Amino acid sequence: MNKIIYILTLLLLAACHPKKQKQESSRVIHLPYYNDPYFTPKWLTPKSPELKDFHKIGQFKLTNQLGEEITNASFNNKIYITNFFFTTCSGICPKMTEWMYTLQEKFKKDADILLLSHSVTPNFDTPQRLLAYAKNKNIDSNKWHLVTGDRNLIYELGRKHYFAEEDLGVKKTNDEFLHTENILLIDRKGHIRGIYNGIKKRSIKQLIVDIETLKKEH
Repeated sequence: MNKIIYILTLLLLAACHPKKQKQESSRVIHLPYYNDPYFTPKWLTPKSPELKDFHKIGQFKLTNQLGEEITNASFNNKIYITNFFFTTCSGICPKMTEWMYTLQEKFKKDADILLLSHSVTPNFDTPQRLLAYAKNKNIDSNKWHLVTGDRNLIYELGRKHYFAEEDLGVKKTNDEFLHTENILLIDRKGHIRGIYNGIKKRSIKQLIVDIETLKKEH
């Protein structure tokens, strides 16, 4: 009888014990690589010979909010987080900017992590307008580059290099507006290593974990 009472007591204590909140954790030792708009993961190791000719972000030359030239070289040996926005956007952009700001603050003291936001209305978003936006949003211009430049180049980067839009199988011209909530994670070699929903907290939490995983590859 005493044994039965003891077992029932244990079960009661277990039922009343508060459950730990589920935390995001690293899913893998190495993040996958991506080379197409379908984001089919390629499970390669960082030293895989296949990476020699694997998809990388193409060459670009843009201008940031300080009027500085920003190119691929600006991110040499850096991990960066990138998205597409415009300063007058009242839909998804404000929330994306909030989460990008969270990332800025999270990695503010980590010199290996940078942020890059491309304006999809570059004719309107001059460096002066981007600087005003940066000041309004408390953006650290040494950490987070807001860039403008040639519209065709930005749209080419968005659709053919970052694969930022999810309209799979639908070919678009540069006359069609580019608008997406996706945020991408780019490694030190210019490879795409993750895509995340830039307006969802859970997705951003996973991005933070994945950044920590990616840092360990160095």
